[in-house]
Amino acid sequence: MINRVVLVGRLTKDPELRKTQSGTSVVSYTIAVNRRSQTPGQPDADFIGCVAWNKTAELMAQYLHKGSLIGVEGRIQTRNYDNQQGQRVYVTEVVTDSVQFLEPKNAQSSQQNAYNSYNSYSQPQPAPVNPYAQPVDDGFSSAFDANDTLDIASDDLPF
Repeated sequence: MINRVVLVGRLTKDPELRKTQSGTSVVSYTIAVNRRSQTPGQPDADFIGCVAWNKTAELMAQYLHKGSLIGVEGRIQTRNYDNQQGQRVYVTEVVTDSVQFLEPKNAQSSQQNAYNSYNSYSQPQPAPVNPYAQPVDDGFSSAFDANDTLDIASDDLPF
């Protein structure tokens, strides 16, 4: 069975770091995810509750703020508890395994020029660097001209 969630959206408020009684870091947050198709009279976004633990929670509290564009990967989990009135409350949320910071930390208002600010920086912080994003001089690219053609027989293709 598969329980995998991938979301891209914006934080609805600043993440607040809390500690459990055992000292484990935790951040509960909500991410607003735009809907692909919009129906008149219906909301334009879904608001998805999420929780992050340990180092992920600490990094989120340190670097993210309301409106930050993030990518979240995790799994859906349902838990329950009894509230102060004695009623059983069920909560379904995404337990975060990893977070991608999709904007530079010095980005201005998340809604202003989101596309331009995303493309105007050289390396996001602290997002991991994609080694395939930069051109690599492999020694072969300069050996061929753009007008050169390759003669490949259809029998040589793997498909």
